[in-house]
Amino acid sequence: MSLEVAPDLLAAAERGEIDDAAFAETVRRSLPYAWSTVAAVAADLQTSLDDFADNQVPPPDEQARGQLLRALASDSIRGVLERHFGVRLAFQNCHRVAAFRPDSVGGLAYREFVSPRAQIRNQSPELRNC
Repeated sequence: MSLEVAPDLLAAAERGEIDDAAFAETVRRSLPYAWSTVAAVAADLQTSLDDFADNQVPPPDEQARGQLLRALASDSIRGVLERHFGVRLAFQNCHRVAAFRPDSVGGLAYREFVSPRAQIRNQSPELRNC
């Protein structure tokens, strides 16, 4: 799934660096499901006292799943999402996105979420194909 890049942004990238705001807007327009999922967990985190908030609802279809995978598998896209929303993202099972407070990264909740144990415990037959 490719990003839909405006010609002026592509020209700017060919000349040199682009700013985060322009890249974030491209991600928002190109990957609306991924953007809205990350926005939702970041907003949930803002209103919570917990170290993280997460989404456990699978995407509604393969296109949405592809957007989420594209966004979180790309270092640059994941990075701009993290900077834009002020969170650290973690990902499991093709859909479980978590937003962590940056100062909680390395803490117990973060280490548990990203552990192999947590990944194995969150498997189910319906997720094995993702």
